[in-house]
Amino acid sequence: MDRKAKKRIEVLRKKLISLQQKLLGAKEQEDEPGEVEAVEKEILDAKAEIEKLKKS
Repeated sequence: MDRKAKKRIEVLRKKLISLQQKLLGAKEQEDEPGEVEAVEKEILDAKAEIEKLKKS
């Protein structure tokens, strides 16, 4: 894994933390329909990208 990939993984992990907090807030409020699903999709996409970078 090169330096760029490690940095990208670090950035994605920080993004995951903020997305998980956003998801908790969205589940509590549920003001906007579809927000929970959108945040969950972002989380899955970030996790998939981390796995892809780890394999390369």
